[in-house]
Amino acid sequence: MGFRDREAAGRELVALLARYARRTDVVVFALPRGGVPVAYEVALRLHAPLDVLTVRKLGVPGHRELAMGAISSGGHYVLDEELLGVVRVSRDELFDVIHRELAELDRREQLYRGNRPFPNLKGKIAIVVDDGLATGATMSAAVKALRAQGPARIVVAVPVGASETCTMLRSYADEVVCVQTPVEFGAVGVHYQNFNQVSDDEVRVLLARAAYHYDVTRAVEPPETYPGAL
Repeated sequence: MGFRDREAAGRELVALLARYARRTDVVVFALPRGGVPVAYEVALRLHAPLDVLTVRKLGVPGHRELAMGAISSGGHYVLDEELLGVVRVSRDELFDVIHRELAELDRREQLYRGNRPFPNLKGKIAIVVDDGLATGATMSAAVKALRAQGPARIVVAVPVGASETCTMLRSYADEVVCVQTPVEFGAVGVHYQNFNQVSDDEVRVLLARAAYHYDVTRAVEPPETYPGAL
């Protein structure tokens, strides 16, 4: 099982989201950077606009790959209180990590969005996409941030995720769509043949391509006849 790469995973994922195709009330959000190639394929085939929702993992000091929480655009955050009780991170250490990740979050927001405003989500359907779900900390923070914008519905969509994490996220989102939920999950990357790091430049290129494609399909050709339509 698994996927060749993030692009192939996105094409499999979109098959489970076909009911959202060609709707004017759908916005696709990617969690950068790894979620962007996946979300690009989803947005392309749903004929929906693509945006980014910047989320940063809060790594345990000295073990940064171990997530003790996550923080997203707008300062929304979630913490793993159980883990924090085990690793015994001090209040000062926690604040240091939050401030550091906020700085990186702001840098990426400026790099990816510039002066472009956050979309108005009132009454809209927000589909938020990542390349996989391990602990679900970053996705939980993302959903919390989106919920504050007043969408009618939030759909979490990923190619692969830990079964318990997908179940947990159903208490945050209105719908969770996951192509694969392996019994032995491990890390997200083990479910991809090619899991190369996505660069900032790649993110910017894919966002620009998605914006161009969305404008062209709406202004020039009927979505039903555009190459790649569902």
